[in-house]
Formats: sequence, C-alpha cells, structure tokens
Amino acid sequence: MTATSRPAKIALALAGGGPVGGIYEVGAMVALSEALDGVDFNAFDIYVGVSSGALLSAAVANGLGPAALARMLVENDNNEVFDPGMLLRPAFGEYIRRAMSVPAIFWSSLRQYLSDPWHLRLVEAFQGLSHAIPTGVFNNAGIDKLLCKLFSTGGRSNDFRQLKHQLFLVATDLDTGESVAFGSAGYDDVPISVAVQASAALPGLFPPVRIGERYFVDGALIKTLHASVALHEGADLVICVNPLVPFDSRLAARRPAHERSTSAPTHLVEGGLPVVLAQTFRAIIHSRMRTGMDRYRLEFAGADVLLFEPTRDDADMFFTNVFSYRGRSRLCEHAYQRTRKDLYQRRHELQPILARHGFQLNLGVLKDHTRSLLSRKRRPDLASSASALDSSLADLERWLQAQKA
Repeated sequence: MTATSRPAKIALALAGGGPVGGIYEVGAMVALSEALDGVDFNAFDIYVGVSSGALLSAAVANGLGPAALARMLVENDNNEVFDPGMLLRPAFGEYIRRAMSVPAIFWSSLRQYLSDPWHLRLVEAFQGLSHAIPTGVFNNAGIDKLLCKLFSTGGRSNDFRQLKHQLFLVATDLDTGESVAFGSAGYDDVPISVAVQASAALPGLFPPVRIGERYFVDGALIKTLHASVALHEGADLVICVNPLVPFDSRLAARRPAHERSTSAPTHLVEGGLPVVLAQTFRAIIHSRMRTGMDRYRLEFAGADVLLFEPTRDDADMFFTNVFSYRGRSRLCEHAYQRTRKDLYQRRHELQPILARHGFQLNLGVLKDHTRSLLSRKRRPDLASSASALDSSLADLERWLQAQKA
C-alpha cells in the first residue's frame, strides 16, 4: 500500500531489442512472476511497450501469461506467438514502388544536368536517384496479421479501448521526431496489432508504417524504455525489463573458464559490421536509458522503478542466434536463470521496495536450484491457466451459439 492507503498502481515497461530482446524479456518475466509473491503479470494497471517490448506488452495485457508466452515462443508448435523468421521476408512492395520511380527521377536529373553542365557536377545532378532507394529491406506486416488473428480469439481484443487495463505502445513520428503513445487519448482507435507493427519498424530494416496521414517508425529512436509514460499515468511501482546492454569483452574474458562463451571474439571488430553496429546501437540507447532512469528518480520521487537487465559480460545474450529453435530455447532459459540470480543478489535492496507496495520476494523459489523454465514439472502460473480457461469458455460459447443458429 502507498502512503494514501490505496492499492498500489503497478506498471510493466518492456524495452525494445528485436527478436533477441523479446525472447530475453519473456524468460525474465517468467522468473519475476514466480519470485514476486502477490504480483500477477496479467493484472497490472498499466503496460508500456516499445518495439519487441510492444508485442509482448500487448500480449500480456491481453491475458497471455509469461509462462504461456515462453511455451509459445520457444516450442515448435502451430500456436507460437512470434517466429523471428517472419521478419526476414523481403519488402517486395517497397522495392517495386521505388523501382517504378527510377525512370522519372533519372530523366529529371538528366535534364537538370544538361541545363547547366558547366556549373553542375554530375554527382550533384543525379543525387535525386537516392530517392529510389527502398526505405526498408524487410517487411514486418506479418506482425499485424499475426497479432490481429491472435487477439481476435480467446476473449482477447485488438482494441485498446476494450482492454481491462491501460496499454501504451510507443512509436516515433518520422516527420516530426515526436514520440506517440498509441493507446493514449486520441491514439486509442488504432488497432493494437498496427501499433505494434509501427513501434517495431526499425528504420533501414523495415519501411515506416503509415497510420492515417502519418508515418511511424521504431519507438526506440527517442528512448528505449519510455517508463515515464506509466509514471505520468500515476504508477507507484514500475517493473522494467531492458534486454539490451553494451557488451564488455574484457569483463567477459575475466569470467571463470567454464562460464565463458566460445562464440565471443577477443575484439568485437572480428565479428564484422553487424557486431560493430549492434554494439554501437546498444551503447547509444543504454546511455539514454540510464539518463532517463536518473531523471525518473528526481521527477517522480514518490514512485519506485525497478530495472532488470543482463550483465555487460553476458556473451550468451549478445551472440545468440535466435533463428534456430535451439537458440531461442537456450536464450529464454538463460534469461530466466539470469533474472533469478539477479533477484537473489539484490534481495536486500528489493524486499523493502516491494513491501511498500504490498508484495514480497519469495526466497524459497529463488533458492530452488532445480527450477527450469521449460521443465514439464513446473507448475503453470495462475495467469496462464486463467487465460487458457477464458479461451476455452469463449470457444465453447461460440460453438453453442452456432448450434442454436
């Protein structure tokens, strides 16, 4: 309880991080849901998501418990929520639209050059051809289609206004650089699935998503976490999961031999351009996130913000291949165990904070070293069981109505 004796207003904020980040966040959420007594991940007052975190926030706000998400993400079945492979489908529509513009741009550039060839350089005249370069390599429209289908069954909804709890999915307006929280007043009429697609449209990788007359890209362009959205809504406690931190190869090299990853190079430059870009991106967004966390403590002094993230020497997190089921399963299990360890190590810090809001840390669960994320012996969480029951009842009700008709 808070000082005003009202129930604590609890929020969940999930940062972006692509397929790797999303899988890590699922494992971390399962560990948190087991270890935090009194915390029901499907009954939070506020959910905030960015990029891959937007997909997961929308799923949890719709009644899919962390344990159910873990099974759907890493097991090879027909009901999985997210297959990273669907993000590698070429954006053929974007390619065709840009290719069709080449002739007009070419002749326009040629006329411009011929009009003043003595003063206008050839490169300058033809720089307009850059407008024909596609705005994205891959097509992420599959996210909209998949979630639209998922949220239309089992008592779930693709409408922000129909949810039991507040959901905010953050994207960036490409033309203004403004952050927009879909689900807020004036932006709650957009389908949740479309908002997720917009929030996850990383520039250069995916084309901007058109909503009305505006174009939106990844919400992480401004901030990676956007926990302030929940704090402005009056959250007393915000549980945050950020999967992306810069990798420290020197720190990783000092780990015990049995804990070192064989896939980690001595110098990141050995991994080529993708690894260099990944490290650069992580360093930039993590620096901004830390600045934001410091500001939250000053601006929202009466609220508590708990952050959970990997360590900087976590090579498994940095170098995992999530396009194999084995890689996904291993990363999700790794996140689960890593978060359990983090909770136990920080128990003296966390217990008084949780107690202020009516919760407690279950040390018995954290000391149980036999626990595994996907072990068949694990008891399903209450939220997942309730969601499955709701889905079955909704299907039964539709069947009965069909029989009457």
